[in-house]
Amino acid sequence: MKVKRIVTNIHTEKMAEARRFYEEVLGLELLMDHGWIATYGSSEQTSVQISFASEGGSGTRTPDLSIEVDDVEEAYNRMLQAGFRIEYGPADEPWGVRRFYVRDPFGKLINILSHQS
Repeated sequence: MKVKRIVTNIHTEKMAEARRFYEEVLGLELLMDHGWIATYGSSEQTSVQISFASEGGSGTRTPDLSIEVDDVEEAYNRMLQAGFRIEYGPADEPWGVRRFYVRDPFGKLINILSHQS
């Protein structure tokens, strides 16, 4: 299993403020917008991304981090074997990802996902 991308998620109800600061002033591109989550970054450098969300989607809390992996099932099984607490999923979401939520050792809520093909 390989980690492909890590994105910080910031919980907010002020999506317009995020747009103003990160897109209009800093010049980042709006890469994704589902209404409840917007991701800004660079289409040229996928390592430059940050998301702002009012929720986590499908009625979940906003996770602290999203980690995209190439094999979500392997990641899920590794977390179970290691004894980490799964808080959601795994689930196939209507926006095209398979994911689960897990708590890291520091209490942070982590969204581990793979894009479905």
